[in-house]
Amino acid sequence: MSFDRQAALEKAMLVFWQHGYESASISDLTAAMGVTAPSIYTAYGDKKRLFLEAMYLYAGPPDQLQRALDQAPTARDAASNMLISAANAFTSDATPRGCLLASATASGSLGSADVQKAVADVRQDIIARLRDRIDRDIAAGILPEGTSAAVLAALTVTVIQGLSVLARDGVARESLILVAKCAMQAWPVSQTNGN
Repeated sequence: MSFDRQAALEKAMLVFWQHGYESASISDLTAAMGVTAPSIYTAYGDKKRLFLEAMYLYAGPPDQLQRALDQAPTARDAASNMLISAANAFTSDATPRGCLLASATASGSLGSADVQKAVADVRQDIIARLRDRIDRDIAAGILPEGTSAAVLAALTVTVIQGLSVLARDGVARESLILVAKCAMQAWPVSQTNGN
C-alpha cells in the first residue's frame, strides 16, 4: 500500500486541532496517520514541520481568502461572512470544535515560540487582507472617513478567536452566531445603504 501524503496530513491536522501543537504526541500522530514515526520524519522532517504543513492546510491558500474578500459586496459583508462561517465551522460534527489556529498554541511554551510566530503570522495576514478590504470601502465612501480599518479588522479576528474558545467550551452554534451578529454592530453604518 502506498503512502498517501495528503490524506496523512489531513489526519495530522485533526490531531493538532484537537490536542494543540505541544500536547499532540508522536504516538497520537502515528496512530491517527497510520504510519510509523520514521515515516513522519521521512515525509515531513519533524513534528514542527508537520504541524506547519497541517496549519497551512487548515488555513487554506491565501488567494482563497482574498477571493472571498473581493467578492463580498462590502467589507462589512466580508467580515460578517467570516464570523458566521467561523461559528458554523467551529461547531461542525466533522471536525474538532473551535479553530486550529486558536487551540494549537494556546498552552505553548517558549520551546514552541517559532510555531507560535508562524500561527501569529497567519492571523496577521488575515487581519491585513481584511484591513485592506475595509480601506477600499472607506476610500469608496461606503464606510465613513475616520473609520479605523486596522481596529475593525483586528476586532473581527479577535471575535473569531473568541468564538473558537466558546465552541471548545461547548457553546451552541446558534449562540455563537448571535455573538457574531452582535459583534457586527460595532461596525459604523454604511453611508450607501444604512447597513
